Amino acid sequence: MVKKFLVIGATGAVGSSLVRLFKDDKNIKDQIHLVAKDKNEVSTLSDETGYDYTVADVLETNFLNSMETDLKDVDILGIAYCVGSIDLKPINLITRKDYLKSFEINLFPIVEIIKKFQENLKKNKSSVVLFSTIAVKQGFPNHSIISPVKASLEGLTVSLASELAPNVRVNCIAPSLSNSKMANKMLKNPKISEAIAKQHPLKRLGEGSDSAALAKFLLSKESSWITGQVIGVDGGRSNIG
Repeated sequence: MVKKFLVIGATGAVGSSLVRLFKDDKNIKDQIHLVAKDKNEVSTLSDETGYDYTVADVLETNFLNSMETDLKDVDILGIAYCVGSIDLKPINLITRKDYLKSFEINLFPIVEIIKKFQENLKKNKSSVVLFSTIAVKQGFPNHSIISPVKASLEGLTVSLASELAPNVRVNCIAPSLSNSKMANKMLKNPKISEAIAKQHPLKRLGEGSDSAALAKFLLSKESSWITGQVIGVDGGRSNIG
């Protein structure tokens, strides 16, 4: 059996940064398996890193089939679920469909993935890393879709950390706004981008590599006594005025 870490959403800002951090670390001999929905993007990242990949869109009902086939001879050392969305609307425009759509990308797929590979994860004493948002802890206007959905992900973190202990560790990273394809609509105006950056005590926006560095640590054996935690990577914004 080949030992691999699984990065889902491997072509996003955090996922691709995480993959490259693993590749650049000469002390890590284990492989990464990339999962992403865009074949061109993930094949390019595969060519760059030498890691194999699965093309799968978590919004499709059969997305697990391809993953299960490609991972049948793999010992999974850890999973980073780097898929997410930024769903912003004022409360008067929000519908039930908006919530379901957000759950369908942020929560439901990782539940199905953990269910499917649960015995593999337990056998390998693996680590699972999920991604929430600072907006769960700190209120922002127009966040009434994504904040409660990501809050459920934080609840899943502590529940699974308890249920799967001592064999599987589960932790969650809660970033503030970072430069990414997802955030591009919000940040393409330089004045708005600068204004948001100044709202952080460290006076800059996040980068994918900021969250990826913590994810790499949480996936590693160096964090072997850390589980059930929700950790902010937010330039100080959630705790410092």
